[in-house]
Amino acid sequence: MSSAEELDKLNFIEQALLARWPETKLEPTLDRIALLADALGSPQLSYPTLHLTGTNGKTTTSRMIDALLYEMGLRTGRFTSPHLESFLERISINKEPISAAGMIATYNDVALYLDLVDSRSAHPVSFFEAMTALAFVAFAEFPVDVGIFEVGMGGEWDATNVINSAVSVVTPIGFDHMQYLGNSLVEIAATKSGIIKPHSVAILSHQDVEVAKILMQKCVEVEALPMREGIEFSLLRRDLAVGGQMLTIQGITATYEDIYLPLYGAHQSENAAVALVAVEAFAGSKQLDSDLVRAAFSQVDSPGRCEVVYRNPTVIIDAAHNPHGAAALTQTITNEFDFSTIIAVVAPMGDKDVVGILEAIEPIADRIVLSANASPRAMDINELERLAKQIFGPDQVSVISTLSDAIRKSIEQAKLDNDINDGNCAVLITGSVVTAGEGRAIVKKYGRHVNPSDEMRD
Repeated sequence: MSSAEELDKLNFIEQALLARWPETKLEPTLDRIALLADALGSPQLSYPTLHLTGTNGKTTTSRMIDALLYEMGLRTGRFTSPHLESFLERISINKEPISAAGMIATYNDVALYLDLVDSRSAHPVSFFEAMTALAFVAFAEFPVDVGIFEVGMGGEWDATNVINSAVSVVTPIGFDHMQYLGNSLVEIAATKSGIIKPHSVAILSHQDVEVAKILMQKCVEVEALPMREGIEFSLLRRDLAVGGQMLTIQGITATYEDIYLPLYGAHQSENAAVALVAVEAFAGSKQLDSDLVRAAFSQVDSPGRCEVVYRNPTVIIDAAHNPHGAAALTQTITNEFDFSTIIAVVAPMGDKDVVGILEAIEPIADRIVLSANASPRAMDINELERLAKQIFGPDQVSVISTLSDAIRKSIEQAKLDNDINDGNCAVLITGSVVTAGEGRAIVKKYGRHVNPSDEMRD
């Protein structure tokens, strides 16, 4: 456990980073991160890397890749974003968030260089650029055998794109961040394809036809070798199992059977296929040991992704923050759970396609409780109520502006419904990554208060 002194230092570091240009406001350039990386001695080039982009599934696929590489005996570094509860989650070493001492030491190594680049640039280094540089250095100093980097947004001009990865991964591409990436799938795909490096291997998940064309054009342009889901590799079989699913995956060199994945959702099975093939490619297109593959996948978790965090009643948290993710959530709950009623606590961001999110979850939400997370980007509650009533009807919609109250009252209502009707009412908490993170903390606290012995799943 971190000491009080370490916690004070961590808080100082986090506040110093947050005072920088926010990661949700971007300038499409690699100039600052390139200058910063060069000043640091290009630590990101001291270890091989895998690079991931896409609209949904990046973090979970990164965690799967990490699990496989770690099971192979490699020391791994993983950089993902955004975080759920602690900014330390963004930088993981050997599958665990960087320690407080590790973050403090790394920040002390990098801080002077941040100031140096600030003084030489028209705009100071952003929060995300600084976090990326911290990951570069932390992985080099550990040192890791391999780094796994998830883009923050886009690809071509994302701060992570100063790495030189031999394997690039593109998860499903949909609409999100249109103000930066473009208003068409073609524009979005073109930006994301920028992570595909010359003579690399590109692992491509199932995509819309227009997206697939853009990605293939990029592969031809840079002479990258494409590995396409459904063509060069595929998910052969998927069966539901207790707490997850059993998979059979056709990889590049072999068929891998009897893989237990303790995650819900058909989309997670496809993420698993993509992750497995990415690691095969990283290993030089060599067959992986089947027992190793099974062991790695059996340990995968993905916090905030259709995550059951409480029982009696069941509480599920999902970080869906765009229509594509919300549709996957709806499909998963419809196909893999059997709830009599669902109370959905929804707290989205104002700069997202909120109508699309609400429409996507409408088929599964019997009642909807609207709320707001602590982010300044949280959607205005009155506007959210107006939109929700148009989609769900006024009788299904209620407003509880404080997220902790919304969650607590929804859990209590679900308990009451189950007691009276002998039903299986569940609570779903969704709308954004911030909502998922705050929701996890709120439910943990609630569980400790109500029944600390066995009702929490952590």
